[in-house]
Amino acid sequence: MPALFGILLCAVGIYITTILFTRLAGKRSFSKMSSFDFAMTVALGSVIATTVVSSSVTLVHGLVGLLIIYILQMMAAYFRRYQWFSGLTDNVPLLLMDGETILHENLKKSKVTEADLRSKLREANVLCLQNVKAVVFESTGDISVLHGSKDENVQPYLMEGVVR
Repeated sequence: MPALFGILLCAVGIYITTILFTRLAGKRSFSKMSSFDFAMTVALGSVIATTVVSSSVTLVHGLVGLLIIYILQMMAAYFRRYQWFSGLTDNVPLLLMDGETILHENLKKSKVTEADLRSKLREANVLCLQNVKAVVFESTGDISVLHGSKDENVQPYLMEGVVR
C-alpha cells in the first residue's frame, strides 16, 4: 500500500509540474515542427513514466529532469531563429509532386512510396491530377497537398524553403 501511495504522489507531482512547465515554455513544447521538438516530446514521456513507476527515481530527480528538458527546448526555440542552428535541427521540406509530375527521386530520398502519395492525394480530396499544384513532404513528416482549379497558381510565399 505505501508503494501505491508513492506512485500516486509522484504521478500527481509530475503531472502538475508538466502542466506548469508547459504553460511557462509555451505550446511549442509539444509541437512537432522539427526533429528536436519530436525528441523533446519523447524525452518528456520517458521522464514522466520513469518518475512515476520507478522506485529508483525520486520525484525530485524527475522534476529536475523535466526542468532540464524544458530549458533545452526553450534554448533550441530561441536558437532556431539563426540559420546555422535551424539547419542542424530542422528537416527541409521536399517537393514530391510539381503539378501533376511525380518527382520519383524525391520520393526515394524521403522514403515515401507512390502508394503513400496516392493515399495523401485521396485524403486531400484530389479528383484529378491536373488540379494538383504541388505536394510537399513537410519538415514535420506530414505531407501537404496543394490543389485547385487549372487557372489557380501557388503563391511563391507558400513554396519558400521547399527543395525541388
